[in-house]
Amino acid sequence: MTLPTLGLVGLGKIARDQHIPAIAATGLFHLAAVVSPDGAATDGVPTFRSQAEMLAALPGLDAVALCTPPAVRHGLAVEALRAGKHALIEKPPAATLSELHDLEAEAEAARRTLFTAWHSRFNPAVEETRRRLADATIRSVAITWKEDVRRWHPGQDWIFATGGFGVFDPGINALSILTDILPAPVFVRSADLHVPANRDTPIAATLAMGAAPGSRIGPVTADFDFLQQGGQTWSIVVETADGRLDLTHGGTRLMVDGVPALAEPDTEYQRIYRHFHRLIDDGASDIDPRPLSLVADACLVGRWHRTVSFDW
Repeated sequence: MTLPTLGLVGLGKIARDQHIPAIAATGLFHLAAVVSPDGAATDGVPTFRSQAEMLAALPGLDAVALCTPPAVRHGLAVEALRAGKHALIEKPPAATLSELHDLEAEAEAARRTLFTAWHSRFNPAVEETRRRLADATIRSVAITWKEDVRRWHPGQDWIFATGGFGVFDPGINALSILTDILPAPVFVRSADLHVPANRDTPIAATLAMGAAPGSRIGPVTADFDFLQQGGQTWSIVVETADGRLDLTHGGTRLMVDGVPALAEPDTEYQRIYRHFHRLIDDGASDIDPRPLSLVADACLVGRWHRTVSFDW
């Protein structure tokens, strides 16, 4: 059986740590090329300086996976879709909501698959939490998402530039889980966004969210921090009328009333590529704007605070 061919656009940390190993482990795509403007390479795979160069050299390529910073994803996705390629986009899928809505229209016009890959959702513990909350009365939800930017994004100035999302780059993972596990939508009521004096995007943020009146979902809070040292914290605590759920370690572990209920190895990127393959086979797309909408709303209603400068 001939595997569909895939071009990986962007060869940074996430591509090397997650995408390339997942492509190899699943065996569902043939990694035919990578795109790296600085000429970085991976063994045995042709490297191109731009996506346009790759598409011109490999007209039969089936799909692309975009692992670039979000500010340039819209243009690259449009280019790929119009060239007849299926597209998987790392999170966040675009720099703005209007760009994401445009990509949905482009994919439909091109009759190609578009997959906005909210990777943190692809853990069995997230699926199990969603199942348990489907009919639950939810008294409160508390997100704590704190990590060390120097460890996970060393020297990556783009993340603090306009369109780079700052602390919302990891924080949107929590919001992608939140929008997946709750049985009804929540809305940002207020936010405090803390931006270093020499940067453009938040290094910390707190959000207060709530559901529509009459909902069985109580208050939802989120605390995001990019300066956490020592142990890293990626947890969502849900208090229900029947007990407490702790979704921890980025969504890979679930505890129910303090008792471990589910814990599996982190294989979310393998699940992402399996899902992408199924979507292509089915002629379908998977596009969810809700996590990006919550970030946009936080920026619209939030109070902006200048903090001390940040340097690597």
